[in-house]
Amino acid sequence: MNYIVTEKGVEFECSCFDLALTLDCGQAFRWARVPSRQGCAFEGYVKDTFLHISQDGSRFLLRDKGEKEFLELWKDYFDLDTDQEPILRQLCEDKYLRMAIEKYRGIRILRQDREEALISFVISQNNNIPRIKGIIGRMTELFGCFPTLEMLSEMNEEDLAPLRAGFRAKYLIDCGRRVTDGEVSLDRAAEMPLEEAKAELKKIKGVGEKVASCVLLFGFHRLDAYPVDVWMKRVNEKLYPDGLPACMKGYEGIAQQYLFHGIRNGLYDALT
Repeated sequence: MNYIVTEKGVEFECSCFDLALTLDCGQAFRWARVPSRQGCAFEGYVKDTFLHISQDGSRFLLRDKGEKEFLELWKDYFDLDTDQEPILRQLCEDKYLRMAIEKYRGIRILRQDREEALISFVISQNNNIPRIKGIIGRMTELFGCFPTLEMLSEMNEEDLAPLRAGFRAKYLIDCGRRVTDGEVSLDRAAEMPLEEAKAELKKIKGVGEKVASCVLLFGFHRLDAYPVDVWMKRVNEKLYPDGLPACMKGYEGIAQQYLFHGIRNGLYDALT
């Protein structure tokens, strides 16, 4: 992946990256689409670092950014060093995945901050994307930043009332306290086999199988994690009643994103 630094910011080319599909697919909640003269553009935050990024074909611009920040943060966040082509060729061995990849090519799994992903997906419990974004927006206003788990550990439910997060407020507090006290270790989870890592995260109130899988996929870049919600349950029942195909092995999380987008947008509706 080549890049150049110009007076506009950092520019790079990437042939297998669709900005809108990646930032609007439900893996991150602090991005918003903004008007663009051509292509598309998004603005958002990672922790407290702001970015305006635009795409026109295979060309991308990180506006007003320098080389140091690009190399230390954004190149990794967008996983630009990973060659997606051989992964997609492997996944295309399955006919249903091939349908999704041909139509929605360019979905990438972001390399998000672990704490931010954990907090975000605790909030996502039984929730929809607009409401998740609203709670996170109010949370950053309340704290003046995206809070750390240690900051949440010092809160009570009354403190978090302005979030209007409902029952999730107590989950956020429990999450902060268990990690801060060492009962749950994100470092341990990063090194554990998948099922053990999920069990580690499930010690937190409100973290079940789906949320744990989402946190591991999007916050730990565990590409073998395969979150199953109501949409993916339909995928499994409709397309893979006998189990997932062998070509997904090791990349179940990438496959999940393509299948998830496909089933939500009616790609498989005509199949019997």
